[in-house]
Amino acid sequence: MNETFPREAQEIMNERFGHDTLIGLATIDDNIPHVRAVNAYYENGAFYIITYGLSNKMKQLEKNSNVGICGDWFTGHGKGVNLGWVCREENKDIADKLKKAFEEWIDNGHTNFDDKNTIILCIQLTDGVLFSHGTRYDIDFTCS
Repeated sequence: MNETFPREAQEIMNERFGHDTLIGLATIDDNIPHVRAVNAYYENGAFYIITYGLSNKMKQLEKNSNVGICGDWFTGHGKGVNLGWVCREENKDIADKLKKAFEEWIDNGHTNFDDKNTIILCIQLTDGVLFSHGTRYDIDFTCS
């Protein structure tokens, strides 16, 4: 068991976020925080989001990749990484998982997979605090 990311905390993260879940995502622009709710899927220390590559959040991440996130008794920090077009061959495995996780809304006309600006944003977590039934887990994702 990794002491910086205990097995119990890993199981809680997978249970809470290993499906379509709403999280708050904060970026910085000109020293001003910008927060929005996004649908995300968690796996192995990262959140994955399907978004539009020309959105304000992506423009802000180009300038400063540091992010803050929160949701369901978890807060954390990480780096936003643009994995590129959702249909790139390199993204096939995670894209398939995202399509399954987001199946309730993915084909509602909001997401255009033919548009090369429909991308996967990966939030690579660096640290976080998770609460569960009175227990606090301080997690260092860089050592997991």
